[in-house]
Amino acid sequence: MRPNLRTLALAATCVLALAATIAPRLSKTTDAYRLLAVVDITGSMNVRDYSFEGHPSSRLDTVKRALGALAARLPCGSRMGLGMFTERRTFLLFEPVEVCADFAPLDGAIGALDWRMAWEGDSYIASGLYSAIDLAGPLDADLLFFTDGQEAPPLPASGAPAFSGAPGKVRGLIVGVGGETPAPIPKFDRDGREIGFYAMTDVPQENRHGLPPTGSEQREGWHPRNAPWGAEDATGQEHLSAVRTNHLKDLAAATGLTYAPLADAARLSAAIKASARPRPVEGTLDTAPLPATLALLLLAALYLAQLWHRRPDFPRNRRISPS
Repeated sequence: MRPNLRTLALAATCVLALAATIAPRLSKTTDAYRLLAVVDITGSMNVRDYSFEGHPSSRLDTVKRALGALAARLPCGSRMGLGMFTERRTFLLFEPVEVCADFAPLDGAIGALDWRMAWEGDSYIASGLYSAIDLAGPLDADLLFFTDGQEAPPLPASGAPAFSGAPGKVRGLIVGVGGETPAPIPKFDRDGREIGFYAMTDVPQENRHGLPPTGSEQREGWHPRNAPWGAEDATGQEHLSAVRTNHLKDLAAATGLTYAPLADAARLSAAIKASARPRPVEGTLDTAPLPATLALLLLAALYLAQLWHRRPDFPRNRRISPS
């Protein structure tokens, strides 16, 4: 007696299920990454020029979501450390940990980043970046530096401090955060309650350290000794904030890093692959899902075939009694 198709399918399902339980794990070499992520937590990162689920979202919250999603997307074997920047230096929270085995504490630490952790209100972006590079080097990690690039106080007329390290020795990304349109910066009281926005008179509009800029002699009230910047108070838009793309690109060129705007995890991951160093790691490839999936598909096909076989034939083969 020849077995029918249903019996053969059930037998094949049993064989595939058994194969799934004894399927071997194959050795596989994958490209992983060793990263140090540093997040700017200064006041301008509270600007809400992003949106999330239909509501305004701050730059800092947007960075935390993107960084958490990136950590989840990195291949197992990759490692990520975390630091934060404020004032003029970067503080290391922890050295790189494995993103799969230690994902929960890593994601929790990223989510816990808060602007209230800042120990000073100033924001010397260039100095903070150089400090982050000094931290990443001994850790043998590529750098991810998230910032809007707004120097507070503004840079002097002489520009940013020079980079004293070796350009390109530490690789990685400067990630520009924020919109292109200047937006107001939220202002908080000593208890952390928002009380409005910074006004022009609340923040320095010009850095008057060092030599005055070229053309200062044309300003009203200028005097070479008593008023080399002129006699009037400086005006400007330093109380508003937008991503300082050109400044960040200049810093990237000076340090040998790559600049990229903040994007979703997929594009951020692609930017990392283009700028960071892939590090081959030995992993395993589990072959069990293949026979298990085939067994599941066969069972589903059998179930659907049984439903089809039992379908009602009304009204083609059924008599209807006259009323």
